[in-house]
Amino acid sequence: MREDCGKIISNELISEDTYKMVIESTLTQEMKAGQFVNIKVAEHFLRRPISICSIDETSYTIIYKVVGEGTELLSAMKSGMELNVFGPLGSSYPIHEALPAVLLMGGGVGVPPLYEVAKQYRRLNKRVVVALGFNSSAACFFEEEFKALGCEVLLATMDGSKGIKGTVLDAVDAAQIDLDFVYSCGPMPMLKAIESRYTKGYTSFEARMACGIGACMGCVCKDKKDETIYYRICKEGPVFEIGKVGL
Repeated sequence: MREDCGKIISNELISEDTYKMVIESTLTQEMKAGQFVNIKVAEHFLRRPISICSIDETSYTIIYKVVGEGTELLSAMKSGMELNVFGPLGSSYPIHEALPAVLLMGGGVGVPPLYEVAKQYRRLNKRVVVALGFNSSAACFFEEEFKALGCEVLLATMDGSKGIKGTVLDAVDAAQIDLDFVYSCGPMPMLKAIESRYTKGYTSFEARMACGIGACMGCVCKDKKDETIYYRICKEGPVFEIGKVGL
């Protein structure tokens, strides 16, 4: 990990309050699926942690939702501007070349880190089923991008305005998907439901972070079996094996 000033190639609105930013940077050589970067935003002391969506040879992509002043300022940045970034940070999703197929389940802004996982498995010519969950059709994004990779895409919205009405698990059940190796990222209720059903795979946790490097202990979680053992989501995580962390 290191500090880098990347050049913004594009920064565009892709769905309700959600932006996709492409950044030219030498950090791509060090990045892995599931990691995140800590972004410096003008007038704010604390950096903003944002997951890495896609990694290419000379650029990488992040997707973020405008939820406060920091991300509002980020959304106003234009092509050609420089962005101060520290990273890549955190653990990554392991890729298992022997697996014939995988199931990816993402909810809201938990969808982006799964895209690079899908890319890597499709390069290995593996079957990839992706279940995407959003609150409404206005919040949906990246359905077509996953399809372009050759993934089987299932869509669920809580209000039923697009795809199956309900959760990603409802979409998986409706399509009768019986895959048992799962990669997931999203809100805590979704992750709890996934971990109650599946025992193989990996979960990425979302958390408020201050330092992003494990120094401040501001994003601590407990081991599922031994509550005296603690993990820092920004350091030992955000990716953990299913069943490792207490939910």
